[in-house]
Amino acid sequence: MRSHASALSLILFFAVRCSAAPGCVPEELFDGLPQAPADLSRLLQKAGSGDREAQFRLGLAYDTGIGVKRDYGQAADWYRKAANSGNPAAQNNFAGLYSRGLGVPQSDVEAFRWYLRAAAAGSAAAQNNVGFMYAEGRGVSRNDETAVLWYRKAASQDYPGAETNLGLMYSVGRGVPLDAAQAMKWYHKAAKKDFALAEFELGQMYFYGTGARQDFSEAIGWFRKAAAHGSASAETQIGFAYSHGWGVKQDYAQAEKWYGMAAPSSAVARHNLAVVRARIHGDTGDGPNEVAESPADSAPIGAPNPDKSALDGLPSGGFSLLDRKGPHE
Repeated sequence: MRSHASALSLILFFAVRCSAAPGCVPEELFDGLPQAPADLSRLLQKAGSGDREAQFRLGLAYDTGIGVKRDYGQAADWYRKAANSGNPAAQNNFAGLYSRGLGVPQSDVEAFRWYLRAAAAGSAAAQNNVGFMYAEGRGVSRNDETAVLWYRKAASQDYPGAETNLGLMYSVGRGVPLDAAQAMKWYHKAAKKDFALAEFELGQMYFYGTGARQDFSEAIGWFRKAAAHGSASAETQIGFAYSHGWGVKQDYAQAEKWYGMAAPSSAVARHNLAVVRARIHGDTGDGPNEVAESPADSAPIGAPNPDKSALDGLPSGGFSLLDRKGPHE
């Protein structure tokens, strides 16, 4: 029995406000660092001979552009071959291509069908994704209670993405009673696995005093952890804290640094970076006409790159994930 951790799985996150925004494009993340194929020629040979794990790995390489030029059409072809051979990871990631309309025509119905096949085979990522589809009403009628059931299935496998999604559902009272203590409990479970989104959510709870005492220092600690694990939203929030002197000494240079780190992945950070640079270089004053910065988010959410506060009443179902772990062998 080889470890199922030998392959890599892609994670696809949907921002809370993203679910309501026309034409919103989900963000791709990984729950591990992608690695280029050690021997591409050998991998192609094995995939061509019908090895379903090699087909999955090749699809993942083309999907991510790691070791080869990114080609979603090739990714779809190789995922399809592995998926039709019963590889749950490929089924899950093939669904993700349908969800995003990459390499295949966009189809939530097809995405849901493939997610469900992988979930039935025990894929925690796919179980989470089935929950997400129910929560968002994509490819299936929206049903928050059913979404929570699927999130719980994935969480029972200690899957941090599903744990974070359960925290989100508790934080907004969807499919479960509104319960900040339960939200924090699930975020903490995921954060113990160094899951950046959960760390960011914990920081948000302390930053805004939502379900926890307001504690800027505690919030900054969680944001730093999330930033260390790749969260652009956490980097943006640290920049915002430095700009306003919340939990740290006000320091525009540090704000510029953190906004700059997040800018490649965050429109909010890019906006704030321009504001801070103008302030540093004296291009704008502190009067009523000055363009204001925006925080990364104004309430706990369940995705990286948030756009809207959960307190604004927007129903959000969390985020979906693509499998990186490959088949259980």
